[in-house]
Amino acid sequence: MIYNKHPLPREGDILIATVKQVFDYGSYVTLDEYGNLQAFLPWSEISTRWVKNIRDVIKEGRKIVVKVIRVDRKKGTVDVSLKKVNDDERRKKNAEWKKLQKTDKILELVSQKLGKTEKEAWEQVAWKLESKYGDVFDALQKAVKEGDKILRDAGVPEIWIKPLIEEASKHSEEKKVKESKVVVVKTLDPEGVEKIRSLFGKAVEGEEDTDFTIKIYTIGAPRYRVDVTGTEPKAVAERLNSIIEKLQEIAKEEGVEISVQK
Repeated sequence: MIYNKHPLPREGDILIATVKQVFDYGSYVTLDEYGNLQAFLPWSEISTRWVKNIRDVIKEGRKIVVKVIRVDRKKGTVDVSLKKVNDDERRKKNAEWKKLQKTDKILELVSQKLGKTEKEAWEQVAWKLESKYGDVFDALQKAVKEGDKILRDAGVPEIWIKPLIEEASKHSEEKKVKESKVVVVKTLDPEGVEKIRSLFGKAVEGEEDTDFTIKIYTIGAPRYRVDVTGTEPKAVAERLNSIIEKLQEIAKEEGVEISVQK
């Protein structure tokens, strides 16, 4: 589990959240970087466009990138927004999250070897490296290349240093896997280009997952390619199929012709 030295986030923070419960009036999510602290995502903060069904955008179990919009420190409550996160903020956060997950895995394995708790690992290692260098994963990788002085200078206790460097050396960039499908999209609507753009936008809205990179390319109208990149082949294939199915559902609702090339 990821621990944070601050009990509550600050307004404006961009965070990773897991959708837990979805209701007509909004959704309850947990903040992965704050020990799964619960937060509320109001209906009005889910999308910039009108949404008929909230589950067209978010679903239970999905990880999303949110912005903190209200914090009541007396009550310990947090409200977040999905629509206020722009594409650049989302891409940057997803990249940060991947490194944070690797950091968490390293700390989990090392704490097990030393008979320590994960919280002790965060307190005695991660928070010290964060205070000294900012990015914990980058600091660990720097220690692998430049030596244990990087850890000692941050005040990491001696007992952690050797096993940390040994474990961090095993966690380099994971091999990426990409799956693609080509779809043919046609419409007689006078605003066809905008309608197709909107179709793809709706299909990937809510699909911004921290474990995947999703891109859609024009390869010569009416043919388009959907790419999904990740680290687990099966999960990548399942996510691609999910996007294609959503494309077909939305296209049917909006009277757009769509077919998948084999």
